Amino acid sequence: MNRPSTSERVPVTPRGQRTRQKLLKAAEAVFGDKGYERASIADLTRKASVALGTFYVYFPDKQSIFVEVVDELGARLRRLIAESTVACTTRLEVEREGLRAFFQFVRQHPNLYRVVRQAEFVDADCYRRYYDRFAKGYVRGLTLAMEAGEVRRMDPEALAYCLMGIGDFLGMRWVLWEEDMGLERVLDTAMTLLTHGLPPDATAAAPNKSNEKPTSDYMKDMK
Repeated sequence: MNRPSTSERVPVTPRGQRTRQKLLKAAEAVFGDKGYERASIADLTRKASVALGTFYVYFPDKQSIFVEVVDELGARLRRLIAESTVACTTRLEVEREGLRAFFQFVRQHPNLYRVVRQAEFVDADCYRRYYDRFAKGYVRGLTLAMEAGEVRRMDPEALAYCLMGIGDFLGMRWVLWEEDMGLERVLDTAMTLLTHGLPPDATAAAPNKSNEKPTSDYMKDMK
C-alpha cells in the first residue's frame, strides 16, 4: 500500500523545520515507549508541545510520521557511521569504528530497536528499506575492499548482512539491555573474529575430525 507523500509538507521556514523535527523526535520517543498501536497523534503532539492541529500541517496520518521516523533514523545512522569512518585507511579500521559509531547511536537513541522492529508490522516496505539502504552502502565498501585485496573474495551482500547482524546483536546486548562502558573488549572480540575467524589458529583451515562433535551434540549445546 502506497503511503501519502509528505514531501509537499516539508516546511521551508526555519521555524517550520524546527516544529517538524520536534514532532519527529517526539514520535521516536512515543512509538518506542507506548508502541505504534497504543500511541495516538494526541500523544505525539503532547510530547512535542504543539497543538493537535499542527500535526496535520506536516503529516497526513500516524503511519506517515512513523515511516518518516524510521527513514530518518536510518539516514542519521548511516551518516554518523560515514563521518566516523572517513579517516580510516583499512577495511578493518572501518569495521571497528563503524561498530563504535553504531554503539554510540544506540546509546543516543535507545528506542531505535523498538521502533525499527515495529516497522515490520506497520509498513513492511519501510522495514525492508531500512536494512536495504544500510546494506547497499556496506556492499559498496566491501566490494572495494575485495578489489583492493583487503578482504577475501566472497558474496559481498551475504557478507554485509553477516556483519550487520553482528553489530545488531552486540548493540542490543551491551548497549540496549545493559549498558557497558567497557565496550573496547566487545570491539576487540568482534575484530578478532573478523581478522582471524573461528579456527583456533591461522593453520586450522579444516576441522580436526578427531575432535569434532557429532551434530547431535552441537544441537544439545544450543538448547
